Amino acid sequence: MRETVLPDSGASGVSRRRFVVGAGAAVGAAAIAGHVAAPRAYAAPAAGPIANGARVPVLVVGTGYGGSVTALRLAQAGVDVHMIEMGMAWDTPGSDGKIFANTTTPDHRSFWLRTRTKQPLSNFLGFPIDKNIPKYTGILDAEEFAGIMVYQGRGVGGGSLVNGGMAVTPKRENFAGILPSVNADEMYSTYYPRANAGLGVTSVDQRWWENAPCYQYARVGRKHAQRSGFPFVFVPNVYDWDYMKAEEAGTVPKSALAGEVIYGNNAGKKSLQKTYIAQIKSTGRVTITTLHKVTSVAPAAGGGYTVLIDEINTTGDTVATKSVTADRVFFAAGSVGTSKLLVKLKATGALPNLNNEVGKGWGDNGNVMCGRANHMWDATGKLQSSMPTAGIDNWAAGGAFAEVAPLPTGIETYASFYLSITNTPHRAEFSWNAATGKVDLSWQTAWKQTSINMAKTIFDKINQKEGTIYRTDLFGTYKIWGDHLTYHPLGGAVLNKATDNYGRLHGYPGLYVMDGSLIPGNVTVNPFVTITALAERNIENIIANDL
Repeated sequence: MRETVLPDSGASGVSRRRFVVGAGAAVGAAAIAGHVAAPRAYAAPAAGPIANGARVPVLVVGTGYGGSVTALRLAQAGVDVHMIEMGMAWDTPGSDGKIFANTTTPDHRSFWLRTRTKQPLSNFLGFPIDKNIPKYTGILDAEEFAGIMVYQGRGVGGGSLVNGGMAVTPKRENFAGILPSVNADEMYSTYYPRANAGLGVTSVDQRWWENAPCYQYARVGRKHAQRSGFPFVFVPNVYDWDYMKAEEAGTVPKSALAGEVIYGNNAGKKSLQKTYIAQIKSTGRVTITTLHKVTSVAPAAGGGYTVLIDEINTTGDTVATKSVTADRVFFAAGSVGTSKLLVKLKATGALPNLNNEVGKGWGDNGNVMCGRANHMWDATGKLQSSMPTAGIDNWAAGGAFAEVAPLPTGIETYASFYLSITNTPHRAEFSWNAATGKVDLSWQTAWKQTSINMAKTIFDKINQKEGTIYRTDLFGTYKIWGDHLTYHPLGGAVLNKATDNYGRLHGYPGLYVMDGSLIPGNVTVNPFVTITALAERNIENIIANDL
């Protein structure tokens, strides 16, 4: 091992930044740039959570898609990394022998520091379905702002723990409207393929799908879409399809076929824990500290950045506050987490030189949900796989892509259920509220009407063709649209505005953004493949130019 001292960086607060690197670090960086195997002369991993007073070469805030890509590629380039995660590790079974709670029977593991569940579907057959639960650092955060509820994953693996695994690469012709400053040819030739490989993305066996009882609901969705003239498209997923076939055969414990999805999946889904994070652990260069929350980042007097971190227990109480120094900090706490933290740090004077783009450009990816009541001859099935495989594409004509989603209740509902992504133009801004000491979001619920109108270009036509109606019992009393939420928060630290074109924050060399906050509000499809691919692109440039 050797210690490399980088030259002074002026007034940035990161002068004499010390990176502990292996002897092959320079070769490692070149290996990442060429996407070949890096040297494996790794140091022994650190033991235990981060210590008060520690100094680390790199601190990554968050363990979701962007953070995991960042930590892995830095480690492969010979850099020691410490990751800070607000949630739990989710590696220990509960009293029922399972790590995660079931979708239909949420318990203390299901929600982040709530005493009552806040489920996306709040009602069923006219009855409210939320229930009281013990307060606990559960896996799904339903974070409420004035105009919208944002669902986010909490734990090692971030959003990968709680999503439906739909791993969609946006259409090439739509990319310029998503990230106009990014070279699309490079993304589609290099970084999207790299992300898909790293995430373990595969496609369902369509011959099996055609007869699988658990996808009867999707076949009904296809029939209705095609009868109304809409393209029905299969989309990839990160589920292990061989495992799902074994679930159907009854030879393995059921996971997707037991309805597991929004509170975690106990078996078949390839979350980040099984892909990038498994590789991270094998490097021996990355330490992950859980149940710790970063509250401040500011330039340190001796170079680098002073990072204040609260350690919490499983009921959310702060049990210790730690101060550590990091030579470089990568913000990867998700669109909401990163945006809130940066807005607070700018407004309170910790990072006053952040530019005025911080906090702007936030959107909900046009999310809106609805259900349709089918005729008795269009049963959707008692058994429904919780992993969606397909969608209805009316983006070009109506600005909507609708995921044909499961409704895994265990009973026949005769319902088709959809999560739409729409081409909404609305963008909100995070701002610091000095009176409350919190960050506000300027989203307006009325803006969802645009998304509803776009979704209606699909479902009004299908209802007219099929002689069916919208369900009114899923989101309240006589309420058709799930217009109160988003699963896909994006923006708040937009690429090439709040940062340079590779995620470096303006005003503070050594500070980076590496998550969905870089993407301005809409990605036309489910966003995690694009977040991963963009992180792969950005960290390659950072390794090549900043180390």
